[in-house]
Amino acid sequence: MAKPSIAVHKFSSCDGCQLAFLNAGEDLLTLAGLVDISHFLEAGMDDEEAEVDIAFIEGSVSTPEEVERIHKVREKSRFLVTLGACATAGGLQALRNLDESNEDWKRAIYARPEFIRTLDHAEPIRAHVRVDFELWGCPVNGRQVLAAVRQLLFGVAPVDTRDKVCMECKRQQAVCVMVTQGMPCMGPVTRTGCGALCPRFGRDCYACFGPAENPNTAALARRLEGLGLPPADVARRFLFINSQAPAFHAQALAHYRPGFADE
Repeated sequence: MAKPSIAVHKFSSCDGCQLAFLNAGEDLLTLAGLVDISHFLEAGMDDEEAEVDIAFIEGSVSTPEEVERIHKVREKSRFLVTLGACATAGGLQALRNLDESNEDWKRAIYARPEFIRTLDHAEPIRAHVRVDFELWGCPVNGRQVLAAVRQLLFGVAPVDTRDKVCMECKRQQAVCVMVTQGMPCMGPVTRTGCGALCPRFGRDCYACFGPAENPNTAALARRLEGLGLPPADVARRFLFINSQAPAFHAQALAHYRPGFADE
């Protein structure tokens, strides 16, 4: 019996999630024994037209060519899974969605802007095709990727971990940096997946794994204001890696105003 096949496709991104996939160590070797990897340029396999059981997508849709390509990938895949913040929420490049300055930026930066073919907005994959499962993070957790593959191969829906980073801090016995140091931590509204890495090393969470389940963003925004952050900085905490995630985007707009980036 033929082994199931997978592919990993890159769209507009930094390759960080693919590297997290590759850095999964022995687990990746185990995976290689379970599936055939048809396409994964970062690992040296190039067959973008292959029909596969599971297609992983890294990156946002930011060009007309990528709009066409994501539809082709969807047609050739039984399951489609997005990898990381760019694929699930547009990523950092989606910050340009906040205003209509895409053309102005191209004219300001490039000597021949007419050669730069980009969409006015950077969008997550689900804005264009059906997505079967989303893996959040910047980058993703390699162990979560491999667990999702195993679960899909066994015919069960992957576990969607939505616990807040605060819960992970308690499990890791990490001291709360917001309570003890007054840091503007995003842990109360951010899903875990990182193992509370930043708080365990004395840094405030910056929400790289996106919104947790039922995030009370309004309450956190008031707490951030209580810590002394002006409205522009409160908006920046939500308008970062996952700026287009609905829960973060809606709360940020309550504090955002055009031109605040110049403050």
